[in-house]
Amino acid sequence: MKAVFLCGGRGKRMFPIAEDKFFLDFLGKPLLEHQIKAACGAGLSHFVIIGNPDNIERIEQITKGIPGIQVDFALQKKSLGIADALKSAEPFLGGQLLVINPNDVFSNSAYVKIIAEAERSPASSYILGYQVQKYFPGGYIQINTQNELLHIVEKPNPGEEPSNLVNILIHCHSNSEELLRYIESVRTTRDDVYECALDNMVKAGHKIKVIPYNDFWAPIKYPWHIFKVMEYFLDNAQPCIASSARVSEKATIEGKVVLSDNVRVLENAVIRGPTYVGPNSIIGNNALVRDYSHIGANSVIGYSTEVKHSYVGDDCWFHSNYIGDSVIDDNSSLGAGTVLANFRLDEGNIQTKVGDTLVDTGYDKLGAIVGRGCRIGVNASLMPGVRVGPYSVVGPQVCLRGDLAANKMILLEPRYQVTDNKTKLDEGKRRELLDKLGG
Repeated sequence: MKAVFLCGGRGKRMFPIAEDKFFLDFLGKPLLEHQIKAACGAGLSHFVIIGNPDNIERIEQITKGIPGIQVDFALQKKSLGIADALKSAEPFLGGQLLVINPNDVFSNSAYVKIIAEAERSPASSYILGYQVQKYFPGGYIQINTQNELLHIVEKPNPGEEPSNLVNILIHCHSNSEELLRYIESVRTTRDDVYECALDNMVKAGHKIKVIPYNDFWAPIKYPWHIFKVMEYFLDNAQPCIASSARVSEKATIEGKVVLSDNVRVLENAVIRGPTYVGPNSIIGNNALVRDYSHIGANSVIGYSTEVKHSYVGDDCWFHSNYIGDSVIDDNSSLGAGTVLANFRLDEGNIQTKVGDTLVDTGYDKLGAIVGRGCRIGVNASLMPGVRVGPYSVVGPQVCLRGDLAANKMILLEPRYQVTDNKTKLDEGKRRELLDKLGG
């Protein structure tokens, strides 16, 4: 059985996080590497990875470092959906396939369940179904009493879902050639060729088994979805302090904490797990890092900074800041006194606009989402849920209440009035105060 990883798409809802989601680092490794190793743990070793012109080289570099696997690479020239991705990889397909979206994180039991079902009962295809309690922007499925697929609907409008069962993209197909024939025959104007092909297979009498799955599942569709994935990896990590890490005797380390190579923790710093700190990073004097925080490599959490439940990339620099429930991409820095607020005064959920749609994040505590290469000046304030585009600058003392696009600069330019200083100080008052203090 070959595992097909769909890496050719481009995230349209992740602004200001610009890189592919499966390149995000967790515990010092890109998500793609975690995904491949999870599949290996289920007995898979032959992979077909479908990338695009912008990411295929980096994908090849990541896979070279993973022993014991065979990888074929296919190029999807344009982001035209799952069906187009599979057609672009046709020379490498054949026989039984496991089609996987590497932007979705799930437990190893997902692999175990679908592979076991494929070995146990004959069907043309097998898909996982996950029961949701609220609207999810993905594919929905209808099934019969034998857990067989009746109909699949890709991204219905809220309130138009055919069921509460969501399609998780771990699909096993017994005959890839047959699947591709159905894909070729689909005629649709929407981005749902693959789903229509599955529907047409059902109409033609093919059995597609739906396997209930209720273990961990965290799709990354919006930037704040990074938190669930971060929490999952931190929960499953083993506490470890590298032998090369240097921790002051006056620092406090509590709970499940991972300190990587050459990390330095200075006097009076406090780290409360679950927390990960990447290689060569510094946790400065009086800093507090707590409650599911993930700090990348070569970053400085400077003096008197608090980081709470946040994902911080590589090469970030902070000094006397509050960073709550935020996502900060690589090579960003915050000036002294800057605060990333994470809680509305009315205590309501944070909403953000994606395209023309206002999306409820589901979080009542959500700080800023900061793209890579950003610079934020001293004493700036970023309001809950604000997004700052890559390589933008937020000037000193700015209170940013709305999103800032990429490569922009926002400055506060007050008009100062300069006059003569006519203030006369009474030196006697100062002496009187000093006398009182001394008494």
